[in-house]
Amino acid sequence: MPHDDSPARADDARLDTPEADDGAQTAADDIASQSGDPNFMTSLARGLAVIQAFSQQRRLMSISQISQKTGIPRAAVRRCLYTLAKLGFVAAEDGRNFALRPRILSLGHAYLASTPLAKAAQPVLRHVSNALNESSSIAILDGDEILYIARASTSRIMTIDLDIGSRLPASCTSMGRVLLSQLPADELDAYLARVKLVQYTPHTLISADALAAELAKVRAQGYAIIDQELEIGLRSIAVPIVSQDGRVVAAINVGVQAARVPVAELESRVLPVLREAAGELSLLLP
Repeated sequence: MPHDDSPARADDARLDTPEADDGAQTAADDIASQSGDPNFMTSLARGLAVIQAFSQQRRLMSISQISQKTGIPRAAVRRCLYTLAKLGFVAAEDGRNFALRPRILSLGHAYLASTPLAKAAQPVLRHVSNALNESSSIAILDGDEILYIARASTSRIMTIDLDIGSRLPASCTSMGRVLLSQLPADELDAYLARVKLVQYTPHTLISADALAAELAKVRAQGYAIIDQELEIGLRSIAVPIVSQDGRVVAAINVGVQAARVPVAELESRVLPVLREAAGELSLLLP
């Protein structure tokens, strides 16, 4: 299971027949939903889906494994990997199992380099971590997940480490709940209607109604606390980072060991430090 605010996520027959993934929504399904748009480039979407199939848990993947995970036919996966390999983004040292190459970092560098928050956050996060002796992170909402854009780590408190670029379900993270709570009503309703809530621990909220009620509470109080919903022994607290025009653009959090830091201490000791840091970062936003 991931770290700070994170659950663990798990991740030849006929050549053109993709292998189903237990009925779950796949990248191929998302791509197919755009089939009526004449400006939509299916080949580009497939290539990006192949890149996103790799994860910390699946750093090496075969064509068949990628096809199964994405729902994209193996022949199309093979062409995507061939093209990506020619461009230096993937490689298969053994000729069978592919891995991302360092050049893939260039795709994210442009975003991070052009985002004032990502550029300026690191010193602020280090200050938070040093002041509290706890790990701290910043994330944005990207679809139904949060995307980590900055992080300062002191020690591992979960079984899988996180870093910049890590993605986690928004429903089960303190930063995710802060960001979801600020969505317009119609967007939040759509999210609650489609989200598949996974029970990671006995404490995890798995009812859309319960999650909606919790998000309303988060919106009213201005912060979110996750208490062992993602992994037994983990607590985390997050607050929003608000731009000068009043938009919530990101969230900042701190994760702690539940045995060491009670919820009351999160609110009394950690919350003021997070709010001060969020205010400082807000000054850097347009």
